[in-house]
Amino acid sequence: MLIRRLRSWELPEHEATPETVFLNRRSLLAGTAGLIGAAALGGPAAAQRADPTFDLYPAKRNESFALDRAITPERFSADYNNFYEFGSSKSVAVAAKALKIRPWTVVVDGLVEKPFEIGFDDLIRKMPLEERLYRLRCVEAWAMAVPWTGFPMKAFLDLAKPLGSAKYLKMQTFLDRSVAPGQRQVWYPWPYTEGLTMPEAANELTFLVTGAYGKPLSNQFGAPLRLAVPWKYGFKSVKSLVRFSFTEERPKSFWEALQSSEYGFWANVNPKVPHPRWSQATERILGTDEQRPTLIFNGYGEYVADLYKGLDSERLFV
Repeated sequence: MLIRRLRSWELPEHEATPETVFLNRRSLLAGTAGLIGAAALGGPAAAQRADPTFDLYPAKRNESFALDRAITPERFSADYNNFYEFGSSKSVAVAAKALKIRPWTVVVDGLVEKPFEIGFDDLIRKMPLEERLYRLRCVEAWAMAVPWTGFPMKAFLDLAKPLGSAKYLKMQTFLDRSVAPGQRQVWYPWPYTEGLTMPEAANELTFLVTGAYGKPLSNQFGAPLRLAVPWKYGFKSVKSLVRFSFTEERPKSFWEALQSSEYGFWANVNPKVPHPRWSQATERILGTDEQRPTLIFNGYGEYVADLYKGLDSERLFV
């Protein structure tokens, strides 16, 4: 007899929301979102013109990625964002509206078969879009759960065709000081840069995000394209991506360049390794007063722990 063991982050089946309730709720939310957007812009045709990918949402949910907690209401997650390009406070949603996300071009270069540029709207229609429920754990010890829409990084790698000599994927955000006041602060190492090893990039959890809550991504979330690596601290999930470069050399990330003693390259979640200025043993659930124990690899160890075997000399959890 086959005995199935639940992963640490999965709910028992008897606690799951009944399918009829779930489907009715998603239909209602999708319809409401469309009506609100259409009304704000003057009708469905205007909404379609405003975002050429509007018809792709909501995407079908991939049920392989479950949660051990409720989804964070959008009213909390959409107004509590780290996006230093638009300021150091959490309330950057208004300032981030200044970013023009059309046209938006993505550059693929470095150690690939053939470097190329592609428009975001062309890229998204080449990719297998789906919704995934992921936890996000900030290095500042707060956490949320978000229904991201996007596509696996593995699908993007298949398009990019990196060479076998590529060991790392370097990712960079936009650079436009005319709209992003934070980028006028010269003590920051702009543009925001992050990196993954090629095995990390190819992991099934690694996700390129184009939407949230059943609709295209809001600017403050990192529109139109951001990274989600849920076993790492949130600063690794670089926003508003414009460049993917494949390289043999390990890239130095934004926060690593700024303060390497506090923010390293790996930045995997670990409750037993404190930040130099605070504990990581617990996390505050955004929008509530609830404190939960932090999980190693943010609860995704079954997917990623093997990536780090033999790397005991590395600072994997800072």
